[in-house]
Amino acid sequence: MINLKSFLNLDFARDEEGSIALETMIIIPVLFWVYMAMFSIFDAYRQYALHQKAAYTIGDMVSRETAAIDNDYLDGMHALFDTMTRDPQDSTLRVSLVYYDAGSNTIKLDWSQTRGTLMPQLSEDDVTNIKGQLPNMVDAERVLLVETWANYEPPFKTGLERRVIDNFVFTRPRYAPQIVFDNAV
Repeated sequence: MINLKSFLNLDFARDEEGSIALETMIIIPVLFWVYMAMFSIFDAYRQYALHQKAAYTIGDMVSRETAAIDNDYLDGMHALFDTMTRDPQDSTLRVSLVYYDAGSNTIKLDWSQTRGTLMPQLSEDDVTNIKGQLPNMVDAERVLLVETWANYEPPFKTGLERRVIDNFVFTRPRYAPQIVFDNAV
């Protein structure tokens, strides 16, 4: 019969040879996953920042226009957005000009144009839904809206899901009271 006390006092219970190799084999996959997860999270934050900066840049550029803008101009803005975000995936740019009507206390749409496939043009019905996102405006004041959407695919599958990065930026026209879109040019 084996005595339990003598069994626990055996030398193999105090033997530490090979424990570093075993610990390394356990911890290496965990460290590798943590590194990939940190890289994916950093990349997501970087993409969000790039998209936001690109949306503000486009809003600022369009708000400074004094001449009518046209389809070619907006195509160039969409190409600029894709270049600034370094994003070869699907993206959409929607530029709209809205104004406040104090008589009816509503936001009205002057024009809206979309480049890309993720979202349609802004409609009169949609404008009422965004009133809470706009600044306080005086009667007949116009605000340029730049909205962007882009699909984001994380570089590694570590729990961060595929998502759409969207931005909503408003800017007042700088040098003219209104920005004109000329569809005929």
